Amino acid sequence: MRGSRVVAVGHYQPAKVLTNDDLAELVDTSDAWISSRVGIRTRHVAGADEPVDELAAHAGAKALAAAGLSPADIDLVLVATSTAIDRSPNTAARVAARLGMGSPAVMDLNVVCAGFTHALATADSLVRTGTARRALVIGADKMTAVTDWSDRSTCVLVGDGAGAVVVEASEEQLIGPVLWGSVPEMGHAVRIEGSPPVFAQEGQSVYRWATTQLPPIARQVCERAGLTPEDLAAVVLHQANLRIIEPVARKIGAVNAVVARDVVESGNTSAASIPMALSKLVERGEISTGDPVLLFGFGGNLSYAGQVVRCP
Repeated sequence: MRGSRVVAVGHYQPAKVLTNDDLAELVDTSDAWISSRVGIRTRHVAGADEPVDELAAHAGAKALAAAGLSPADIDLVLVATSTAIDRSPNTAARVAARLGMGSPAVMDLNVVCAGFTHALATADSLVRTGTARRALVIGADKMTAVTDWSDRSTCVLVGDGAGAVVVEASEEQLIGPVLWGSVPEMGHAVRIEGSPPVFAQEGQSVYRWATTQLPPIARQVCERAGLTPEDLAAVVLHQANLRIIEPVARKIGAVNAVVARDVVESGNTSAASIPMALSKLVERGEISTGDPVLLFGFGGNLSYAGQVVRCP
């Protein structure tokens, strides 16, 4: 097998911003209540004329530009999403069409909040085996389209956006081994179901599971990459809730790492949250080329997946 690496990142968010004060006009809540409980201050909201594949295509185009590549250079498009309305054409196919690609393989993955790290692991495997030459991996979700805006326990959490990375072959293996799994009997804790589909969750169950069960798994991810948590330059967890992100990051023991806190300005964007937060860290220069970064997704289906990647 050859190696693989992330060569570029990109992200996109809709222009409309919804503040906590805006939400206080819709439901019985306040900026102080939301900030103290989940740490979110703003979130971006896509319009009715902005489907998930459009968000994904914008992020993908930025990642391609950052890599100095054209759409024709991509032979695999993987999109992690759980909020696409249509079943076919799938989101990846629509992204390929929007970007004017040739004839890539196109696949969607639905592992909700852990979708991007699952998709990245899939691309890594396919590139290393030579099945794919160069992959565009995108996490994109329009959570506001599946939200009950009268439910203050969930509507304060969500936002829309997309993040993307380009994965290609390399002489070194710069994407660490994935560690993934799920808790099938607790799949009811986070749901997007019904007709029309609506997002719901058992907040306390998710909080207890994430803060107690996930830190040792994340440390195992570091071990698989041949690193200690102290070696990490950054930790990019699924941006679910600041009250989950901060204790999990602390329990991992990554004392020298920048911890992504994009949830404060973006809310919970499901599969988009990790690549979007990673792209912003790179854009702001908070991490440098070659830095080891822990990516760790968790949530929907009570699934999880993580790997250490080297910053492009």
